Amino acid sequence: MKRVLLILLGLLIVIIGAVAIYVKFALPKVPLMSDIKVDITPERIKRGEYLANHVSLCMDCHSTRDWSKFSGPLVPGTLGKGGEYFDEKTDMPGKLYSKNITPYNLKDWTDGEIFRTITSGVTKNNEALFPLMPYPYYGKMDREDIYDIIAYIRSLQPIDNPNPDHSLDFPMNFIVNTIPKDAHLGIKPKKSDTLSYGAYLTNAAACMECHTQVKQGQIIPELAFAGGREFKGPNGSTVSANITPHLGSGIGKWSSDDFVERFKAYNNLDSLPQLAPKAVNTIMPWYMLSGMEEDDLVAIYKYLQSLKPIENKVEHFRPLGIARSAD
Repeated sequence: MKRVLLILLGLLIVIIGAVAIYVKFALPKVPLMSDIKVDITPERIKRGEYLANHVSLCMDCHSTRDWSKFSGPLVPGTLGKGGEYFDEKTDMPGKLYSKNITPYNLKDWTDGEIFRTITSGVTKNNEALFPLMPYPYYGKMDREDIYDIIAYIRSLQPIDNPNPDHSLDFPMNFIVNTIPKDAHLGIKPKKSDTLSYGAYLTNAAACMECHTQVKQGQIIPELAFAGGREFKGPNGSTVSANITPHLGSGIGKWSSDDFVERFKAYNNLDSLPQLAPKAVNTIMPWYMLSGMEEDDLVAIYKYLQSLKPIENKVEHFRPLGIARSAD
């Protein structure tokens, strides 16, 4: 009997080892579309700048943010240089650094390689990215919008800023290879179809990712957009708002004008509040989002108003040393 158990144990170890080797070295399997060639036109660069800075917010993580000011606006001269650091203190499963996406670092990348990274989370070297970068959302965008972002990235000022490689903890260093999937690109609706266009923009901005609670790193679908996700910082935590149309705890009482004005209130960099050294800041990039076109904000508002209202009262700021109250 012992011999049989030992044989079974040995087989189990071999199977586990084989699976681990497969996951670690054979995955991810996302095909590279090598025939992609983006025309770098002024029109594409302009649209890409808008998306990368004010909608999909690529520059949010891939630049340096001034956390001494409310909402951490970007530091001039750092666009695309990368180097933003995320670790266990911010609930990351390891040490992560945003990459340099200026032409200095991407000069040897093809457009197809950049496209796959944005939409599927697989790099030039076939490395799987942890979805801190919300590529599952970008993979649902319109191909032309992704091309515009690529054109804009190609137009950035090259910055020599090498960033350290990430280091994921076990077992995430294996699991991460199973996350990237083929992109399922969408078609951008016409602006006249306000509800569908708002849904498209909401996805492109990955609003659900931050405004939904997670369990074991996964979005809880039944709580989509109800807020309550906690983001830890050096001085405490900020908690995302409930943006469902619940009348009591969401934005059900907000008008379209209220929604737009909430964003446009932060469109003056000089008027952003300077925070005290120990103040809790928000990760919501208000200044960047304030640059979104009013029509686009209205479309997002109308889409959010079409969602199921979910009751979830949120305590937005939790300074260090303050016990968490019930939401």
